[in-house]
Amino acid sequence: MTEQKKILGEERRAFLLQLLKESDTPLTGSDLASRTNVSRQVIVGDITLLKAKNEPIIATSQGYMYLKQNNGTLVYEKTIACRHTPNEAENELNILVDHGVTVKDVKIEHAVYGDLTASIMVSNRQEVKQFLEKLRKTNASLLSELTGGVHLHTITASNKSVLDKAETALKEAGILLES
Repeated sequence: MTEQKKILGEERRAFLLQLLKESDTPLTGSDLASRTNVSRQVIVGDITLLKAKNEPIIATSQGYMYLKQNNGTLVYEKTIACRHTPNEAENELNILVDHGVTVKDVKIEHAVYGDLTASIMVSNRQEVKQFLEKLRKTNASLLSELTGGVHLHTITASNKSVLDKAETALKEAGILLES
């Protein structure tokens, strides 16, 4: 049985970048590690180095993604303020994705650290389910638990009307925090 050869340094990072650019779905650190025959921790370091070179790579709950240009398609983006209990997170995310919205991230204002932002990148119920399962499996807390449920989301959609309808649905559900 022959041992798979490790891909080293710059060659490995170029290969990782190619894999991420070609993938339409997130790739986990473990998957990337097995493809390059290195540890997941080496992949974490490689991704950090690629980000330092301004490569638009984000870490989501499903894995790493390369943010592709949208080929001239206009994407509408909005930041919304929400408040809910941890038990209402699934309802909030499902309302948004059911309206055709992608939830890019969550942001809170922490008393010590200032703005904290985490990537979510969910656009359908399956991705919402995977995100919440990962939270439960790892016993992690929602960022909003640090701020009494108050948080921001960056949401995107193909048109402004989709964003407006999703926002109205959150308001009707009592989740939207209004100014």
